[in-house]
Amino acid sequence: MGKEIFNAKDFPGFCVNRLFPLFINEAFYVLMERVNTGEDIDKGTCLNLRHPMGPLELADFVGLDTILSILEYLHREIGDRYRPCPLLKKLVLGGHLGIKTGKGIYDYTASVKKGRVL
Repeated sequence: MGKEIFNAKDFPGFCVNRLFPLFINEAFYVLMERVNTGEDIDKGTCLNLRHPMGPLELADFVGLDTILSILEYLHREIGDRYRPCPLLKKLVLGGHLGIKTGKGIYDYTASVKKGRVL
């Protein structure tokens, strides 16, 4: 099949799915606290960590409601470090779910990303 594997214990979130939401959640906190803009958070991640897209753009791609659901599950199962950022909750409650609704952190109503919603 051409796939590579790695081992992970049977535990809530396994391995990568425990790391991934923390990274995205912290990006929401950085944005909410106005440490940086969404564009610069994403650009800095791409430039410094060599990720193909930043955490906020990735959250829009996955779906903010999906990210929130994952964080809420891990928060219940593991503890407070997975408490969802209030900004993420606010966006989801407002119907800003990312690409699937046309708006999340970014505006996808045009064929190209036009800019931040916030």
